[in-house]
Parts: sequence; C-alpha cells; structure tokens
Amino acid sequence: MTYNLLVTEPLSDAAVAAALAECFRVPLHDVDVADEHADQDARNWDALVLCGMEGVPGDVRTSLDIYARDSVQPQPSERELAAALARLLGHSVLYPAEEALPSASWVAAADGTVTRARLLDPDEDMPGFRVDAVEAPVADLPNAQVIRIPEVVREQRKPTPVSDSLATSLDALGTGRTDETGSPYWTAVDCLGAWEQFIRAMADDWAPAGWYPADLYQELLTVRDELEALAQQLPDQAAELLEAAVDLVDREFIKLTVPDPAWYLDLRTQGLDVPDPHDAAWWWDRRPDPLPW
Repeated sequence: MTYNLLVTEPLSDAAVAAALAECFRVPLHDVDVADEHADQDARNWDALVLCGMEGVPGDVRTSLDIYARDSVQPQPSERELAAALARLLGHSVLYPAEEALPSASWVAAADGTVTRARLLDPDEDMPGFRVDAVEAPVADLPNAQVIRIPEVVREQRKPTPVSDSLATSLDALGTGRTDETGSPYWTAVDCLGAWEQFIRAMADDWAPAGWYPADLYQELLTVRDELEALAQQLPDQAAELLEAAVDLVDREFIKLTVPDPAWYLDLRTQGLDVPDPHDAAWWWDRRPDPLPW
C-alpha cells in the first residue's frame, strides 16, 4: 500500500524510520528511509517499508512517500497512519481526502485532533504549500483560519438509485439519450440526481460533513424548480417517468422537513436569490429542523 503524507516540520531520517517501524510493527532494519535527492543506489530496496522523504517550503515542511509491502500486516489506513505518525513525531500530518478537489485534505494533529484542511499547492505567487483553512484549531498551523470549508460539502456524493432508474427507463423509450450532455433527457437525470443527493444528505443528518452551506441549499431548491419546468418540455411518456421519479424523492423531502412558509426570505440577508412568497412552489415552504448551517 502507498501513502502520500505531508508533515508540518522538517524531520530526520532516523525519526521517520523509528516511527514507521512502530506504526507497521516491523523491525527497524526492515524500514528504509532516504531523501528523494540522495543516492538511490545506496537504499535497501528489499526493506518491508520504504519511504522517500523530501523537504518542501511553506506551511508543511516534509513530504513522505511511503510504501508498505503486502506481506506487512495489518496495514493501517491512510487516516490511521497519519494519526499514529502525528502522535509519534509530535507534528501534524496531512493526508488526501476522498473528494476530487486538489485542495481537499485532512490533518491529524499530535494532540489527536483530526479535521479538514484546505491545502493550496505552490504556484508562481506562492512558492510553498499553504494551509489557509482548517475546520478545527491546529496548534502548528497557526496561520490557518478556522472555518467550515464549503467546497468539501459540494463534492460529497451520495447514491442516487431513483435517478439511475430514471435514466434506464428514459433510454429504453428510444426517443432520446441521457448520455447526450445538455439534452432534455440528460438534464432531467442530472437535476433529479442533484435533488436526490441533497435529500440523501439530509437523511444522513448532513454526514459526513455534519452541516450544509446555505447557498448550496438555495441552489438545490432552484434545481427542484428546474425539474418542474422540465416536465413540461419532455414528451408525454418521458414526462410521466420524470414526474413519478421526482414524486418518490419529494416524499422523502416531506418526511425530513417541517412546514415554515417564507422561512427562506432570511436567505436574502446572505445575498442569495430566492423567490417572492407568491411565486414560490411548495418545496420552498418547507425546511429541515434545525437548519444545517
């Protein structure tokens, strides 16, 4: 298994080797740690655990590229290894998140804190890595603002069995394709998928983030508006299929929300575009309790 980690302080080969030996429960002589720019011919390539180490500038100072052979068991997850190394080394360790975001990371701190971090890669204006935000205070990242990181929530994905079934049914009609980007059929499935993921996040108590941005909530209510308009643009059979699928998801939305007419007008104080009460559809008049932001 391969692990790509970043540590907030410079490290010695010996310190990293000792920590890895303990984490992977192997003898110290079966761990090879070397600087990426050192003589690679001198390395013990038969070691059970190999680690290439490189010093980097910025808020993180050391990059670790770790490989553990399959024979090393048990093998920790990336989260488990980062947390263990942070405890042993006494410095925070960053590891990649699951989302398809270059800036999305997790950070495990020496005190046991594990939280989200926004890691910015070096560029022309910023020669080193920078951690500009974390979701909980981290002692050795004092310059990072402590905020909720909204782009992480936007990238979360939930299963969409209803919209997947709709796509199959629409394709079977033979009057359009759901894989033609921008087509009415594609748009119907895409919008329903977004609406369904939103409801499933609500059903999961907004896990894994535990919250939901108000602007994204507003966007999803607008997506529901689009679904209503789409049903008027599709051929009769396709419109019936869409309406039935939307109804299934709407029922879950109703179960998970409470009536509160015009509650959404408060979103205008955040600069969000919402309808006037006399123009709003029924889904605007319901909300989760409590609100997730």
